[in-house]
Amino acid sequence: MQHIMTGKVKEVYKVDDDTLEFAYTNNISVFDKIIPSQIPHKGETLCRTAKYWFGLLSKEGINNHYISEPSADRMRVKRVDIIRDYSKINGSTTNYLIPLEVICRYYAAGSLMDRIKSGKVKAEDLGFPAGHEVKEGEKLPQPFIECTTKLEAHDENLTDEEAKKMAGLSDEEFEEIKRTVLKIDSIIDRECSKRGLIHCDGKKEFAFDKNRKLMVIDTFGTLDEDRWWDADEFAKGRIVQLSKEFVRQYYRETGYHKALYDAREKGLPEPDIPALPQEIVDRVSKLYVDMFERITGEKF
Repeated sequence: MQHIMTGKVKEVYKVDDDTLEFAYTNNISVFDKIIPSQIPHKGETLCRTAKYWFGLLSKEGINNHYISEPSADRMRVKRVDIIRDYSKINGSTTNYLIPLEVICRYYAAGSLMDRIKSGKVKAEDLGFPAGHEVKEGEKLPQPFIECTTKLEAHDENLTDEEAKKMAGLSDEEFEEIKRTVLKIDSIIDRECSKRGLIHCDGKKEFAFDKNRKLMVIDTFGTLDEDRWWDADEFAKGRIVQLSKEFVRQYYRETGYHKALYDAREKGLPEPDIPALPQEIVDRVSKLYVDMFERITGEKF
């Protein structure tokens, strides 16, 4: 196999002209930075969780890129083209990665709360009455779907019109993506509500296959792409993070997050991200294993 790419959390190999193999690593990243700490078992839990969801999608008739699993931490998938020159993408282009990350949010949390507090997102944008004070952990009146860039160095928020133009999507294709996201999330909610989990938000990625049929790609429904809360604790008024959100929070508390985003806003060199303390590495590793079992109902 030919090694063709190193991602934040996986290595990508070319098997043949139509097939890629993903090898999931124990890397962990936040804020588009790879943390210089390895998380034992993380790669395998991500890969096996993704395989679980792709299996359910196939049963539900949702087109996706999954082919097979050579090993517990590897996955073979359909290969598509990555077109970095967006001017070469149009309504007749086939077999390409749609250069968007599609995020669907059901609660006010994480970076959305940061944008609400800064005034970049208003209550009425989320379906609340104008002037409503949005609180951390508040359920949104309706799903909030938005897109960011996929191929840039840092994710950049896009309007719907910008997303459609960048990705070569018709209005109907863009609506199909939104419908597919909501259908997938209904499957996630159906399965995980049985196991005491709240699916707070998550990211999906898509491509068009050789017939320009929409196809779910990459990884979703894991601790890396999605935010999870404990349902019993939430019912008592407490938010217990069951995703790598608490790693992001660690860097917020140390001041790294502010320093990084200040540098990005000013166009200055970005500070290197420090390694995690061993106690947090151990806690993260245990969380990934525990949550694999809880999300899938399988034993690690």
